[in-house]
Amino acid sequence: MLSTLGAAAAASLLLAGSASPTPLARPGDEPPAGKITIDVATVNGSGCRPGSAAVAIAPDNTAFTVTYSEYLAQAGGDSKPTDSRKNCQIALNVHVPQGFTYAIARADYRGYASLAQGAKGMEVAGYYFQGQQQTARKSHTFGGVYDADWQTSDETDVDALVYAPCGEERYFNINTELRVDAGSRKAAATSFMAMDSTDGSINTLYHFAWKQCPASRK
Repeated sequence: MLSTLGAAAAASLLLAGSASPTPLARPGDEPPAGKITIDVATVNGSGCRPGSAAVAIAPDNTAFTVTYSEYLAQAGGDSKPTDSRKNCQIALNVHVPQGFTYAIARADYRGYASLAQGAKGMEVAGYYFQGQQQTARKSHTFGGVYDADWQTSDETDVDALVYAPCGEERYFNINTELRVDAGSRKAAATSFMAMDSTDGSINTLYHFAWKQCPASRK
């Protein structure tokens, strides 16, 4: 079962044994066999108030998911100007078995969009380890008329993977954003783009790439 992030943002979530995401085959070291825990340091943003996001890790330690329940941007109709852009930043402290470190090989984002003719929706995402430079924020745009599920993927080349420093605790920060532009027909129709789910079936998926720290290799 997914563990909901409560108002106490520093609560520790033991996530091993949660729902299994689809793994991504990557070259490199095998995932560690031990359990992984994630401490949630902060949850901020207009798209993810405390209590509206959940995190789960695959039992085989290949990936983890973030599921939102109120992450939606909209424009047009009776929407407020502030509704057209929603964002979320989650800082995670990922505790891994001794002797291992990790990078994020690929991120898959999913949701639903209903865009009227002339409207546009955009998903933007980036991530970084505390004290390191943020990855280039990648954006994906959808144009109306659109009324269906959407999915995007951001993949990092093997030689460009950024690993957490061995033997150090660094927060892993995820920044996402949804934007909607209603276009010239904004007075007549409401358009929206969502990255949320009420039953856990829609989530974002982060695929690990694992590496043993130099001192741990035989």
